[in-house]
Amino acid sequence: MDSRRAVVVLVIAGAAYITAILQRTSLSVAGVVATDRFSVDATALSSLAVLQLLVYALLQIPVGVLVDRFGPRALIGIGAIVMASGQIVLAVAPDIGIAVLGRILVGAGDAMTFISVLRLLGHWFSPRRLPVLSQWVGTLGQSGQLLSAVPLGAVLATAGWQPAFLGLASISVVVAAAVLLAVRDAPPGAERGRAATLRIALRQLRDALRRPGTRLAFWAHAVTGSPGTVLVMLWGFPALSVGLGYGPALASALLSIVVVAGALIGPVIGLLSARFPYRRSSIVLGIVAVMGAAWAVVLLWPDRPPLAAIVVLLVVIAVGGPGSLIGFDFARTFNPGPSQGAASGFVNVGGFSISVVLLLGIGLVLDALSPGAEPAALYAWENWRPAFALQFPVIAAALIPLLIARRRTRRRLQEEEGIAVAPLWVAIVRRRRARRSRKPVR
Repeated sequence: MDSRRAVVVLVIAGAAYITAILQRTSLSVAGVVATDRFSVDATALSSLAVLQLLVYALLQIPVGVLVDRFGPRALIGIGAIVMASGQIVLAVAPDIGIAVLGRILVGAGDAMTFISVLRLLGHWFSPRRLPVLSQWVGTLGQSGQLLSAVPLGAVLATAGWQPAFLGLASISVVVAAAVLLAVRDAPPGAERGRAATLRIALRQLRDALRRPGTRLAFWAHAVTGSPGTVLVMLWGFPALSVGLGYGPALASALLSIVVVAGALIGPVIGLLSARFPYRRSSIVLGIVAVMGAAWAVVLLWPDRPPLAAIVVLLVVIAVGGPGSLIGFDFARTFNPGPSQGAASGFVNVGGFSISVVLLLGIGLVLDALSPGAEPAALYAWENWRPAFALQFPVIAAALIPLLIARRRTRRRLQEEEGIAVAPLWVAIVRRRRARRSRKPVR
C-alpha cells in the first residue's frame, strides 16, 4: 500500500472521475442552446437531467453489489465506454426523445465510476490516508465541472453542438483505455476483497442496510450534495446567464467558483472528519445551516441580489460537495470491507435522489409561472425565486430521518463499543471547563 504504483493508480482513477463529472455536467452550459435546438420548455429540458440522474441513482446499489463481486477496474472502464456512447447519441440526436436516450446512457456510465474509484483507493492506500485522499479525489474530480463550464462552452460556441459532444465522447474512450491498460484492482499479492458470488454480495448489501450508520450516511449525502448538483447539472447556468443577466461568459466563470472553492475547502473537511470522527454529523448539519442562510439572503434580497451575494452563495454551496463525501466516510466506518461497495452505492443514491426531485420541481415551477414563454421570459429572475425556494421544504424533510439515524447510530456505538457521544454543546462546555481548570493561578 501507499507505493509508487499506488500513485499511478490514483492519478488514473482521478482522471476517470474528472471525466465522469465532465460528462455528467456537460448539459449545464448547453442548457440554453438545447432549449432552442430541441424547441422544448423548462420541464422537458429538465427531463434530460432528471432521467440521467434517476438512472444514476437507481444503478448505485446494483453497481455497489457488482463492484463487490467483479472489482472496480472493470466497472470504471465499462462506465467510460457507456458514457462515450451516450454523448455520441446526444451529438447526433434529431429530437428530444433521442437526446433523452443519450443522457440515460451518460447517467448509466457515470453511475459506475465514483464508488468504484473509492473502492480502488481502499485497496491501494492505507486506512489512515483514506479520509483525506477521498476528499482530494472527490473535490479535484469536480474540476470536471470547470471543464464543462469553460472549455466546453467555448467549443460549443465556436464549433457547434455535434463537435462538442463528439469531443466529449473521445475523452471517455481515452480514459477507458488508460484504466484497462494501467490499473489493477489491488497490489500484487494483496487480498482483493471480492464477494465469491452475487448471492454473497447481495447478503452483504442487506447487512449494510440494516446498520443505522449506513442510513446516516445516506441522508448526510442527501442534504449536503443536492443543492450543488442542481446548480451545476442544469439550472445554475440559465439562472446566472439569463435570470441575473450576467451572460454566458460570466455565468461560466461564476460556476467555476464552485469547483475552485470546493478544491480548497475539501481537504479541510477531510482533516476535520479525521480529527473529530464523532462530530462528523455536526459538521454536516453546520454545512446545511450555512447553505440555507446563504440561499435565504439571495432569494429574499429586494430586486436582484448583488454579485457579491451570488459569489458568497456559490462558495457556500461549494462546501456541500466535500461535505457530502462525509457520507462515504460514514459508510467506510460503519461497514466491514467486503460490503463497503454496496454501502457506498446506497449512500450515493441519497444526494442524487433529492437532486432528481429538485431538478424536476424547479422546471415545473418555472413552466407554471411562464407557460410557453421564450427563454428570456421563462428564465426571468422573479421566476427563479419561488423555483429555488423549493429546496427549503425538501431539505428540511430530509433532515428528519438524518437526525433519527444519528440518534440510533450513537446508541449502537455506545452499546457495542462503549463510546458515548455527548451533544455538541455539552462537549464544548466540558472542554471550556477543562481549559479553565488547567490555567495557572496568579
